[in-house]
Amino acid sequence: MDRLKGKVAIITGAAKGLGAADARLFVAEGARVILTDVDDAAGSALAAELGANAEYHHLDVTSEAAWEALVADIVARHGRLDVLVNNAGVVEFGDPETLTEANYRKIMAVSIDGVVFGTKHAIPAMAANGGGSIVNMASIAAIQGEPTFAAYSAAKGAIDAYTRATAAYSIKNGRGVRANSVLPAGIDTPMVRSLGGKLADLGAAAPVHDNATAMNRLGEPVDVANLVLFLASDESRFINGQSHVIDDGASIIAGTTVPRTDR
Repeated sequence: MDRLKGKVAIITGAAKGLGAADARLFVAEGARVILTDVDDAAGSALAAELGANAEYHHLDVTSEAAWEALVADIVARHGRLDVLVNNAGVVEFGDPETLTEANYRKIMAVSIDGVVFGTKHAIPAMAANGGGSIVNMASIAAIQGEPTFAAYSAAKGAIDAYTRATAAYSIKNGRGVRANSVLPAGIDTPMVRSLGGKLADLGAAAPVHDNATAMNRLGEPVDVANLVLFLASDESRFINGQSHVIDDGASIIAGTTVPRTDR
């Protein structure tokens, strides 16, 4: 239970869902985990539950100044930063014809701006101690068209591309920082359950495929967390700049339909 022993990790969007699952597993594997979110009540409660090796910080990922202050504080108090999990994100309805500017700006700011600013300030902190690992949460929407969530697809595609750019930069400049992306689909989170029911009511295609997977079920957040843990750990030291689909095979099966996940 010490796959991350001695490592210091930041996880964004850690108050619930995939981020909370990452935090639980990271603490169990020996990491000092900095949970960040804008849901202060849920984030603080989870940090208290996880104990002495977890702490919660409010973080607006769209603010570069907030990122700079957070990383500086962590390095000052803990002496290092080893892992960054860029998990924060939002999704809202909007096809290419009806998407509003406000929704587009919000989705892109939280999703890709957060990754860009977090990466910018994490790299030098990690490099100062010989390197580290950045894991970016993209989505199957990065490589499959999601017509009802056009901006979400764009943001997740940008995250996936930026991951490769980060890895290439680190390699060419000897920074010792690996970067990989995770592309989940059909995971049972509060967001997916809420959206799945709404989309089914609309008769729209949803990025949820529990009836198309090999196990005919939704995945659990811990399924994704196990992959994130591997990419954060030294076990994946020879894996860099890669996109990792985790969907139980849904993306390779034609004719998927919308499951009702609101029941």
